[in-house]
Amino acid sequence: MLALPDLAELRRYDTPTVCNAIELFEIRSRAVGYMNREIAACFPELPPMVGYAATTTFRSSAPVDSSIDPGIPARLISSFAELPGPAVVVFQDLDDQPAGATFGDGMCLTYKTFGAVGLITSGAARDIDNVRALEFPCFSNGIMSGHGYCHFEATGVPVEVGGLTIHPGDLLHGDCNGVVIIPPEVAAAVPYACEQYLKHEAIVLDPLREGSADLDRHQRAIQEMLARLNELKVELKAMIQS
Repeated sequence: MLALPDLAELRRYDTPTVCNAIELFEIRSRAVGYMNREIAACFPELPPMVGYAATTTFRSSAPVDSSIDPGIPARLISSFAELPGPAVVVFQDLDDQPAGATFGDGMCLTYKTFGAVGLITSGAARDIDNVRALEFPCFSNGIMSGHGYCHFEATGVPVEVGGLTIHPGDLLHGDCNGVVIIPPEVAAAVPYACEQYLKHEAIVLDPLREGSADLDRHQRAIQEMLARLNELKVELKAMIQS
């Protein structure tokens, strides 16, 4: 069993590199595990966000029903302490079309103050300039000025966001390119896999950056890179099996 991942090390790499590294372990299809283009970074200039999902559902199209527990927002914040690292708050907007924004500056300031490192919603964002000043990474399906009858309906449940099912405690990595779930069985080895992937990728890219237009050299470099990546796959599989 691998130890918990070093989140500071994971933050050194962009999300596409993390996706490339996960592929090397060959534990899931290359076409799954990352959010679709419905979800985009509100502040693409911010560095990568890495943390553990604290999940909740949301609705804003109608007034809150009396059967809804008013303590859900506080329980969501309390759940941060149960995670193995900093929280990323993940909202599923239950309205078929978002009727109001899921979050604004007050909510983001609250979550940041209580230790969260980011927020993702399948719904809309607002107060964009004020939230940007917080340097709090957020991901949404668009922007909307009003919040409607915003309320939470559940917390600590699986949610559907960006084509993915997110469970409480899932490890998430996100930046201007999108968001990926890092599988727990490989998470501790992903920083090393990223480092090695970039090193091997440089065999092809460095000559191109130097302006080399030698096609034979380029083809040889590609073959060398692929050979080294295959060796790395064997090494990584041994790491997670030991």
